[in-house]
Amino acid sequence: MKELYSEDKRADMEYLILVDSNDKPIGTEEKVKCHLPNGKLHRAFTILLFNKEGKMLLTQRSMDKMLWPGDWDGTVASHPRQSETYVSSAERRLPEELGISCKLDYLFKFEYHVPYKDVGSENEVCGTLIGIVDDPTKIKLVKEEINDIKWNTLDDLLNDIKKSPQIYCPWMIVALYFLSESKKDILPQHNSILNKWVRNDVKQILEKPLKHHFPDNKWELKK
Repeated sequence: MKELYSEDKRADMEYLILVDSNDKPIGTEEKVKCHLPNGKLHRAFTILLFNKEGKMLLTQRSMDKMLWPGDWDGTVASHPRQSETYVSSAERRLPEELGISCKLDYLFKFEYHVPYKDVGSENEVCGTLIGIVDDPTKIKLVKEEINDIKWNTLDDLLNDIKKSPQIYCPWMIVALYFLSESKKDILPQHNSILNKWVRNDVKQILEKPLKHHFPDNKWELKK
C-alpha cells in the first residue's frame, strides 16, 4: 500500500496544528487522521517560487503519494510545526524538497476542503508564500517528494489548467486565483513578478477549473 506521506516515514507519529476557521490553534492531531475523508481543519502552507524572468516553478508530486499522486502542484506544499510561522516553516521545508534555500514572503491565506476520491482529503487553512530563485541550477529534487519540475509563464499555465484541470492540485489553483489579494506591503519588492501574474482575466479563467475540483465551493480567502 502506498504511504500517505513520504516526507515522514512515521507519518502517524507526526502531529499537525488544528485550527478554527479564524486560524486560531485549538490543538494537535496525527497527520493521517487530519487527512481522512472528512478531514480535520489544520494549518498548511503552499510556496510559489519564481525565477528572475517571472516564470513559476511547478512540481509534480511523487507517484508514492496517496493523495493527488503525479499531479502538478505549486512549488512546495506542507505543514507548519508548533512554534513555527508560515514563513519559517516554509523556509525550513523548501531545501528538504528542492535542495535550495530562499527568502520567502507571506502573501495571504485561504481555507478549503476537498476530497481525493474515497481515499482522503485536504481540509486546511493554507498560508501562501512567494520567493524568487537566484540560481535555478542548484535545484536538486528529492525523488520521494517530487517526480519532476517545470517552469511556466502565466499564459502557458492558464492554458494547461483550462485544458486539463484534473492534473493540477486544487490548492494551487486557489492560490493562483487569490494572487491579486496579496498583502500590499509585499507588492513593491515583488512587483516585477506579480505584475506578470495578477491580471484582470485570471479569476474568470480559473472559475471553471475551480468548479471541477470544488463543486460545493468549499474554498474562501481568509483575512
